[in-house]
Amino acid sequence: MGRQVLRSGTAVAANYRSACRARSRADFISKVGITVEEADESVFWLELLIDAGIMKRTRLEGLLSEANELVRIFQTSRRTAQARGSNRQSQIANHQ
Repeated sequence: MGRQVLRSGTAVAANYRSACRARSRADFISKVGITVEEADESVFWLELLIDAGIMKRTRLEGLLSEANELVRIFQTSRRTAQARGSNRQSQIANHQ
């Protein structure tokens, strides 16, 4: 399980870096979506470590809290990018 936490945790950073270098809004939305999935997977593994009794909640509370915050931040970023893209499409359609 420790290796899974390491893999998903480092994948969050790698995928966010990739999203920041996206070539288009659609590419950003896709890549930040993967970042959300990896961050949520990290939350899953941390919760599983606690639920299985392998780690005490008090020891992982800080990491779990931060991981959940990152999930929310990335989700909001994705929603904002999607909304801006759909707003732009609406504006283009209205001008035509």
